[in-house]
Amino acid sequence: MHHVIILGAGCAGWTAAIYTARANLQPLLFTGDLPGGQLATTTEVENFPGFPEGIQGPELMARFEQQARRFGTQVIARTVTAVDLQQHPFRVWAGPEEYQARSLIICTGSSPRRLGVPGELELIGYGVSTCATCDGAFFRGQTIAVVGGGDSAAEEATFLTRFAEKVYLIHRRDRLRASPVMAERVLSNGKIEPVWNTVVTEILGSPAEGVTGVRLQHTQTGETSSLAVTGVFIAIGHLPNTELFRGQLELDEAGYIVADSRTHTNIPGVFAAGDVVDHWFMQAITAAGTGCAAALEAERFIAQLEGRAYPGKR
Repeated sequence: MHHVIILGAGCAGWTAAIYTARANLQPLLFTGDLPGGQLATTTEVENFPGFPEGIQGPELMARFEQQARRFGTQVIARTVTAVDLQQHPFRVWAGPEEYQARSLIICTGSSPRRLGVPGELELIGYGVSTCATCDGAFFRGQTIAVVGGGDSAAEEATFLTRFAEKVYLIHRRDRLRASPVMAERVLSNGKIEPVWNTVVTEILGSPAEGVTGVRLQHTQTGETSSLAVTGVFIAIGHLPNTELFRGQLELDEAGYIVADSRTHTNIPGVFAAGDVVDHWFMQAITAAGTGCAAALEAERFIAQLEGRAYPGKR
């Protein structure tokens, strides 16, 4: 039996672990398939407060982990395969092994949709990105590409014009799926050039030299071509990692966990934080903030179970 089990080892999960461990709740954290979350695949992080010179994503996550372990967090490098939230204490399985918890903090995050083309995974962090606000400043004065046609792609392309000299917006159709306002903003921006009826079939480059270009194919004629760019931003959406909780927790139409402003889900004692509930900001610092909130609410919940006073903010 554990006071708190935390699912996920990104900014939200490690922050929740730090706070619950300092509250002497002896949290148990499952790292899942990607310890460190999406920052584990990011090279330079320049917008996390406290690091004026920037820090490598994996190093930042390693520091989170060290801090959580320092206060007594127990870490299991496995993926939870099943949960039972219909009874209390909650039951969690990692393979055949069962664990029980009085409270559960879900920080399983979301995964960016991938193109599934050669060069994409190899060049993540070396010119391929899924976050313009995270990485846009690295492409000052350069020529880059955004792939997608919805609101996310339109927002990313518009934002990137603050830094890039030119932005190609590559879309498989002949018009944007974005809202009329966002589409007009893109089409009226002189720095953005749409590339219609086109898909990316390969991203060119290497980790040593970065992205050098993309191979393209026209969706109607089949004609192939190449485009010289130094960065590729993939903006075709995210998928929340919530399949494990379907049918037990309330999810929105996009599959994200529904939680209130204090991270409470529809089941008392189950809290959710980070990108698994946030499909708007999706930043490391906002994920950490909600991880903190979830930890404080879990502490409050356990204090109520034990009939003792909640110590409040620290």
